[in-house]
Amino acid sequence: MNEPTCYEFPSGLRLVHHNKTSDVGHLGFFFRAGSRYEDNEKIGLAHFLEHCVFKGTHKRNAIQTISRIDEVGGELNAYTAKEELCLHASFPKEHTVRAIELLSDIVTNPTFPENELRKEKEIILDEINSYLDSPYDKIFDDFEEELFKGHALGNNILGKKEGLSNFTKEDLESFVQSYFTKDNLVISFVGDIPLTKIVKSLEKHLVNMPKKRINDSTEIFTNYKPFNFTRKEANYQAHAIIGGMAPSYKDDERVSMTLLMNILGGPAMNSSLNILLREKHVLAYGVEANYVPYADVGFWQVYVGSESKNLHKAIALIQKELERMQKTLISKAKLKKAKQQLKGQMALGMDSNSGLMHSFGKSLLAFGQIDTIQEIHKSIDTISAEKLKFLADKYMDPAQVSILVFDIK
Repeated sequence: MNEPTCYEFPSGLRLVHHNKTSDVGHLGFFFRAGSRYEDNEKIGLAHFLEHCVFKGTHKRNAIQTISRIDEVGGELNAYTAKEELCLHASFPKEHTVRAIELLSDIVTNPTFPENELRKEKEIILDEINSYLDSPYDKIFDDFEEELFKGHALGNNILGKKEGLSNFTKEDLESFVQSYFTKDNLVISFVGDIPLTKIVKSLEKHLVNMPKKRINDSTEIFTNYKPFNFTRKEANYQAHAIIGGMAPSYKDDERVSMTLLMNILGGPAMNSSLNILLREKHVLAYGVEANYVPYADVGFWQVYVGSESKNLHKAIALIQKELERMQKTLISKAKLKKAKQQLKGQMALGMDSNSGLMHSFGKSLLAFGQIDTIQEIHKSIDTISAEKLKFLADKYMDPAQVSILVFDIK
């Protein structure tokens, strides 16, 4: 696979371009502007903006905006995360300039009509209700809220019902002015269009975007306190998450932590916890382990869902497996297979052009660079069994592990 090209405009705007033979193009605008950047009294504002930014510009009304890509068979969408807000589109490649012009218009000229804001508040209320109706979804957010208690990283991306009604057009305009700037934006393109054409089109259509970000309200998280809570939140199946602190995405331990969690409970059916809880003891339909890194801190978590009567036994087996990883070195043969597996999973992820566009955009936004496949493989190859045991000792000490249980009502 040919490697992507990173291009920086004189204004500070950054572009990652990956030429790949395809009839379809994928374009993403990635802003460092997720829920972490909200004021304490404006929790949920970034997500509200994600909805409202499509509701019209100075040259298009709401229907014209959402139809511009759809009418040529493409797709227009967006998402909000803790540390980024992304608008993205997929389209037949002959409509690449159309997509660039549209996304540029949306992020530089939104109008936020009051009648459209009222509609989106109702839609988001439905989204919040849907989320509250799903214990599986809710437990992940509640765990993170307790983990980062009192800090913006713990805030629910969707916000809360009582705060949503107070958001105004001025709030949205202020957020756009603060964060929709060239030095705070990474654009990612994957498709069969030359870099020069993409650059020329972006220069033309983003000419009016402000160059410099106004402020940065982020604070480093330093106040982790382990917890163990049980709540009556589930309907038919009990749920639990076990986890704690982990390296940030700027930490040298990041790749090793990724491998450790992949061995423990990654997506493959041969992960340690899947074999232990599902295949051997038949205690759970779903078990998974994740590592979530942010700019200054990260966390790991293990989720399990089971019948209420089996949940505590499942938790005990997970704790026993964590203890084993702290005390026992992984064998050379298993470590070799685990590295090969992680590389293979990465290759499958890169088989999607849309996935590549998102991966490259998030990587350039976070790290300021795109590592080559060779560099990534080299970093995986250098991981030792001793390093994995060290990380398990460091981050999975029982005294530093938190537990959240949703038991049936």
